[in-house]
Amino acid sequence: MTTSYRVDLDAFSRNLHRVRAAIAPAAHMLVVKDDAYAHGLEPLVSRAFDEGVRWFGAFDVVTGAAVRAVVGPEARIFVWLIGGSDDLAAGVATDLDLGIGDEALLDDLAGLSEPAGVARIHLKIDTGLHRNGIRPERWDEALARTAELVAQGRGVLEGIWSHISEASDADDDDARAVFLAGRDAARAAGLAPRFSHLAASAAGFARGEFREDLVRVGAFSYGIRPAGGPGEDDLGIEPISTLVATVTAVDAAGVHLDLGSLHGLPSTLAGRFDVDTPAGPRRVEAIAPASLSVAPWPEAAPGDEVVVFGRGARNSATDLAELIDTIGEEIALRVSPTVPRRYLSA
Repeated sequence: MTTSYRVDLDAFSRNLHRVRAAIAPAAHMLVVKDDAYAHGLEPLVSRAFDEGVRWFGAFDVVTGAAVRAVVGPEARIFVWLIGGSDDLAAGVATDLDLGIGDEALLDDLAGLSEPAGVARIHLKIDTGLHRNGIRPERWDEALARTAELVAQGRGVLEGIWSHISEASDADDDDARAVFLAGRDAARAAGLAPRFSHLAASAAGFARGEFREDLVRVGAFSYGIRPAGGPGEDDLGIEPISTLVATVTAVDAAGVHLDLGSLHGLPSTLAGRFDVDTPAGPRRVEAIAPASLSVAPWPEAAPGDEVVVFGRGARNSATDLAELIDTIGEEIALRVSPTVPRRYLSA
């Protein structure tokens, strides 16, 4: 036996239907970055396509190509981490939708010597988050450059998009105003974007006016609730994965599992949370690089399975992430007790 990460595809399907109902009439763009949030790209994409998802947010061109290999030509695949001419050429050749948030990428598109097709451009305006995107004062110049590409047959403006901070409703309202002004300017420039997308999981569920044509929903699709936000039950979603460890030894020091800090479980969590054993909850007492020790229970034996977090478990992945953040704040306060709390998690 060994530690395993188990994914329930039926639960995933239920989440997809919940997302679809919550964001209607907008379409769901399923974000599958980082190996579908570490759940396994190919099976998740395949199941989503079977469930009717036709937009995928793949983050980068390599992931976009992997998604294309699974779903074939029918789906739309949006990527927005684009490194330059090579990525652009590969994205066009793979029939990806390209999120352009840098004017230099428009120049790179114009400079492609033998494009394999027409670039489907989604132009990003920076609405204040400064993650990337074209600044509002440069927006007209970017629109003019895009219009040149369209006139040359090198591209078509498929969409206008952006990110928002989701820090407060007021900040997001201001960001949306910038976004809408940018879209209006595109239309006034003679461009006709077919799609608008601004919201991700949280705003897509909570604020109807932000949904536009597409909502980029990743975390909620996998049953991952937001840190500090509403719970899974409130959102109507369910975790789709479970981390299960195996008992490897039982001795006077406790029950030992085949999971440790080298697998991504910080040693600072020791003594701070319980796992679900065959005999009920038991406290994690120590976390070594390749193992962890939990409080014993009667008849514990090698081969017993212990649920660390996930579906039906005491803890979700977000619960442990919040606990890690709390521990970090406690450590920072001990080191610098005069630093205001608001600066510690920045």
